Amino acid sequence: MSEPKDRGADWTVFVPTDPPQGRRGSNEGRRRLTSGPEASGTTLIRTPLTDLLGIRYPVVQAAMGYVSGPRLAAATSNAGGLGQIASATMSLAELEGAIAETAGRTSAPFGVNLRADAPDAAERVKLIIAGRVPVASFAQAPRPELIAALREAEVVTIASAGARRHAEKAAAWGIDAVIATGGEGGGHVGAVPTSLLIPQVAAAVDIPVIAAGGFFDGRGLVAALAWGAAGIAMGTRFLLTSDSPVPAAVKQMYLKAGLAGTVVTTRVDGVPHRVLRTSIVDHLERGGRVGELVRSARSAAAFRGLSGLSWPEMIRQGLALRRGTGRRGTGRRGTGRQGTGRRDSELTWGQVLMAANTPVLLRAAMVDGRTDLGLMSSGQVTGLIDDLPSCAELIGAIMREAEACLDRMATLRSASKDFQA
Repeated sequence: MSEPKDRGADWTVFVPTDPPQGRRGSNEGRRRLTSGPEASGTTLIRTPLTDLLGIRYPVVQAAMGYVSGPRLAAATSNAGGLGQIASATMSLAELEGAIAETAGRTSAPFGVNLRADAPDAAERVKLIIAGRVPVASFAQAPRPELIAALREAEVVTIASAGARRHAEKAAAWGIDAVIATGGEGGGHVGAVPTSLLIPQVAAAVDIPVIAAGGFFDGRGLVAALAWGAAGIAMGTRFLLTSDSPVPAAVKQMYLKAGLAGTVVTTRVDGVPHRVLRTSIVDHLERGGRVGELVRSARSAAAFRGLSGLSWPEMIRQGLALRRGTGRRGTGRRGTGRQGTGRRDSELTWGQVLMAANTPVLLRAAMVDGRTDLGLMSSGQVTGLIDDLPSCAELIGAIMREAEACLDRMATLRSASKDFQA
């Protein structure tokens, strides 16, 4: 058996006199890292990711449809991490407004997450460039021409990956960093556990790897660094903050869920999707294909009014999905698909109907607070979370705990050396 490649990310613990400047984020006219009062006295962990993005801490807020808007993104960036706007559920006009609002709320770097297969993806890229957004991330497999356009404008690009081959392909296309999400994550996920995926991806590519799937504290950050990652991304943990716009009733459902409170199902949109166990999910899980079609049709009818789509429009969307090209992607949080190898044309008609309604189902919970009807993507880590801190409090606690973990390991190493002597 061959030895694994030694490509772990280099990182340093220090308290700098001047904040690090991102490779692209520090260019004239672009957003710079700013020091906030919440950062005072906190030990920094400088990695290739913090240098690339120009952020204080190696912590990224995952993009979540209807959750990751200006409020949450700006709060995360102001706290020293990288906040992101999830644009897949926004119109072009809404995205333009969200970029402007986020820029008004923070002077620190932030990002916009988009789907490369969206019909207006090129227009979204133009908005990102025009808005001088420092970072753009892709919810699924990026397109080389979109990466090239963003890089030409000196925008840092990040791709999502659920397998090593996805990371390798994106790196070959010139992506700057990759988020590798293990099976513990929420939304569309692969089957490989985070603890196995991250070392594999980190050994395969020479760009910063951001570990995702099961992270919520400083211990996880240190573990990710040990696996070769340059930082962590968190979705459920940021959803469960006081800065998150999610309704209180929905947050309480997440807080009450145990480690067994999530399930990976293909009955939502045809690909593995980790969600909270709810009555609507149990309803979808029961029965065969005929029952699935009936339930999906009922759901489509129930949510048609909410979505504003007519029956012909919904049928056209379903037909387009069923004729899908089988493009494999690497999505997060209901905004894309992980590289599962399943082709869109293999979806049942029940799954086609549900896939067309997934954004509406997500909105019902995340915006309208309909815990009885809505779909709630969730990582397994929800079973370990019991509080709703602000983003500043959360990131500060993560960094303090990471520092304590590193101190304990340093003490163990010192004691081992003394014993050997």
